[in-house]
Amino acid sequence: MTSHMLPQDLSVRFGQASEAGVKPENEDCLGVQVPKGDLLSTKGVAIALADGVSAAEMGGEAAEVCVRSFLNDYYSTPETWEVKTAASRILTAINRWLFSRGKDFSEASKGFVCAFTAGIIKSHSLHIFHIGDARVYRLREGELKQLTDDHRVSVSKDVSYLARAMGLSTNLDVDYVRVRLEEGDRLLLCTDGVHEHLSANEIAQRAGDASEDLDAACRGMIQAALANGSRDNVSCQLVVIDSLPDVKGAEIYEELGRLPFPPPLSPGMVLDGYEVESILDESARSQLYLVKDVETGEQAVMKTPAQRRSDDAAYIERFLMEEWVGRRISNPHLVKVLEKRQQAQFLFYLMERVEGVTLAEWMEANPQPEMGVVIDFVSQIISGVRAMHRKETLHQDLKPENIMVDESGRLTIIDYGSAFVAGINEAEVPFERQVDLGTRCFSAPEYVLGRQPSRRSDLFSIGVIAYQLLTGGKGHPYGERLQKAQGIRDFALLEYVSATVYNPLVPKWIDGAVAKAVNVHPDNRYDALSELLADLKTPNPDFMGAEGLPLIQRSPVAFWKGVSGVLSLVVLILFFVLLKG
Repeated sequence: MTSHMLPQDLSVRFGQASEAGVKPENEDCLGVQVPKGDLLSTKGVAIALADGVSAAEMGGEAAEVCVRSFLNDYYSTPETWEVKTAASRILTAINRWLFSRGKDFSEASKGFVCAFTAGIIKSHSLHIFHIGDARVYRLREGELKQLTDDHRVSVSKDVSYLARAMGLSTNLDVDYVRVRLEEGDRLLLCTDGVHEHLSANEIAQRAGDASEDLDAACRGMIQAALANGSRDNVSCQLVVIDSLPDVKGAEIYEELGRLPFPPPLSPGMVLDGYEVESILDESARSQLYLVKDVETGEQAVMKTPAQRRSDDAAYIERFLMEEWVGRRISNPHLVKVLEKRQQAQFLFYLMERVEGVTLAEWMEANPQPEMGVVIDFVSQIISGVRAMHRKETLHQDLKPENIMVDESGRLTIIDYGSAFVAGINEAEVPFERQVDLGTRCFSAPEYVLGRQPSRRSDLFSIGVIAYQLLTGGKGHPYGERLQKAQGIRDFALLEYVSATVYNPLVPKWIDGAVAKAVNVHPDNRYDALSELLADLKTPNPDFMGAEGLPLIQRSPVAFWKGVSGVLSLVVLILFFVLLKG
């Protein structure tokens, strides 16, 4: 039995046991992983249980591979990923490996096949991933509830077979269930060798009576199953939720406000080893200073929170998130967040200094950029945003003012103040997180409508930026009507204003690509950023109309007839020239 305390008072105890039973070998495998440091709060506690299929000769090895790989690889996935995303990708990779190894054997009975069940305890939730015939139970106040379904098909009263398992097929079908936890909950994971030979009442009694030695309780449970006639390997795990994070208390506020806000700074002042050289920007949300490391002389940009928001927990969490995101996502077109040289005494973070002007200033100075420049700029923005999306992070406030352009034409996205991180958003907090964080004229309609944002929401913003680049910053795809729209009907009545209204030189296919990117309905936009970029670089016939297509695409027969006619004329001319010669 082991006890681990997680940040913000999440406390769990667990025990486990596994035996071969009457079989010569134990083909079950189980394990629990409790990480150290920040991973405890961002990734949670992982529990895994696998049961090698008896009919598959390599079932035991498959079970061990599943458990060990899942527990190790889960904590190697980005902290920004949701639990479901991280676990699903790992299980898909493991399944492919098992299936490919199974194909190396001439007989199907020697495959790498096993049942697999895992649970991730994070914040106030249990995330279950299940395939096969093991089970997960929850015992709450004496009431036992089965949380998983058995993936078995009965042929007769006494004969059944496993319908779904790891390594059985390339198409992996894993059940995912998210269950809210309460303090005092007890979770039991067990193989069919246990649950098929113990009644629900006996399971509830044994799990409920377990006190200090949870390993002994698990051993007692599997011994009872064997005494009741179990002829299979027997394994079980018991987890007790002693306490959960107190989202109603003041502890989180205290943690968020652990460091005091810096006072207003002016040139010449020194804060935590950094001398202020100039004030770059001051707003209601934050201050930006150009600073110099007193010891090394290296320059950086310091961002400090607004003093008047010192009692706003949601604001403080978001400010802390900016630094957190910047440290975990790297791309040439994303501003770098720098390590502080010494232990900070105030709340702030440092970014690299990015030379140049904002994209908004650049557009004012370059009202009619070449199409190649526009496409290159959009490509750079997409590169940076795609790096965020790969970490399940949305930017949510893409606009020309948040993008810098240097003398060489290199773009850098410089602000993470509105970023949405899926993995962090899973954790519960005692305050309401902001959702409508972006700048209205660049934000997708789903923010106003209170719907779940997605990668397509960032794509919408990129489309608006592309539109402004094409029109020299003069127009908006929906004019002022977008900012006035409030409900579904308002957005449904919006009509796209072609970029050619402001710039007749914009090619029809580029205008069509931008129109699709900024479509009011997310489902009608591109599925991926790469698709938008492809249509900007290469004419899409769908956006050109028949009259805009080259002749070879409109009528290949007519094109080749014309080519043949021209070649025939050239031959005749050459013939007459030779005759005269």
